Amino acid sequence: MKIICEKSNLLKGVNIATKAVAVKTTMNILECVLIDATTDIIKLTCNDMELGIETRIEGSIVSKGMVAIDAKVFSEIIRKLPDSDVTIETRQEEESVISVITCEKSVFEITSRKGDDFSFLPYIEKTDSISISQFTLKDIIRQTIFSIAASDTNRPMTGELFEVNDDTLRVVSLDGHRISIRRIELSDHYAPRKVIVPGKTLNEISKILSGEADNHVEISFAANHILFEFDQTMVVSRLIEGEYFRIDQMLSGDFDTRIVINKREFMNCIDRATLLISESDKKPIILDITDENIRLSIKSQLGNMEEDIAISKEGKDLMIGFNPKFLLDALRVIDDDEITLYMINSKAPCFIKDERESYIYLILPVNFSGNR
Repeated sequence: MKIICEKSNLLKGVNIATKAVAVKTTMNILECVLIDATTDIIKLTCNDMELGIETRIEGSIVSKGMVAIDAKVFSEIIRKLPDSDVTIETRQEEESVISVITCEKSVFEITSRKGDDFSFLPYIEKTDSISISQFTLKDIIRQTIFSIAASDTNRPMTGELFEVNDDTLRVVSLDGHRISIRRIELSDHYAPRKVIVPGKTLNEISKILSGEADNHVEISFAANHILFEFDQTMVVSRLIEGEYFRIDQMLSGDFDTRIVINKREFMNCIDRATLLISESDKKPIILDITDENIRLSIKSQLGNMEEDIAISKEGKDLMIGFNPKFLLDALRVIDDDEITLYMINSKAPCFIKDERESYIYLILPVNFSGNR
């Protein structure tokens, strides 16, 4: 095999593909990046058996072939080469394959492996697919990924529910203390489909997406896998098995208190309050809601803070406490200038949502000492 690529094109492809390199594996081949030039296209592929990424790059194929090179070494070499054309060719030496990487006066010879040994990506038949813009998918991930569970204790909660129903896609994440929901309208009608996509997959996809509104992502579903196709890249991920938490029973439309508040003012106030909280001192922020006013207060070992914010209110007065981080996480990803909070009592979840319910954030309250 012999190929010639511009360093910038090669490095971009390497940076995309290597997001799926296996970490701490007993299968050394999974620590490699596959360079496949067996057709008229140069493809770079990495696969950790849960997540696989294949991306195409521009370049000239002098002679066809493929080779698997240690991804970490290859990535570092390419990154530090001069900004010029890079030539990669292979030769067979007894039982091993040698990859020769040349750029201007730099020449590296790397012991490599036969491309045939590589674990190729599973084939996904593209008969069950939806299409959305890159901007929308990147936004959906940004607005939900923060509330997946960090622990594998309940594995489905480490992923996000992708639920297709006719012309609607609903994406849900939860960690036992809060729920994040984004709902978007699709440009067509589709058969019902419900899958759990690993959070790791969505994090990596978000890093690769350009986020352009005019560029689309084709999402295809299979029995055990999901495929994302965009630009010159394919991302194949194994789905998480299991039953996702039934959230609809928690999405009550009843409320006794409804407030409308300026999002930035609310967020900045909470942010200031967290200055008095250390990581070990998990004190709640208290919301004391009365007519046309909400008083936010916090008491910690470092001191006390309180601040008033004007609101528009319907319903009963209420005093309720929250983990300030959970409130901030939701507020930071909402793009509206004003937000609406719906509450029932100090023991029931708080809902932050817009009128169309394109987003819903459910946050469980926390107990606090003291009464109004």
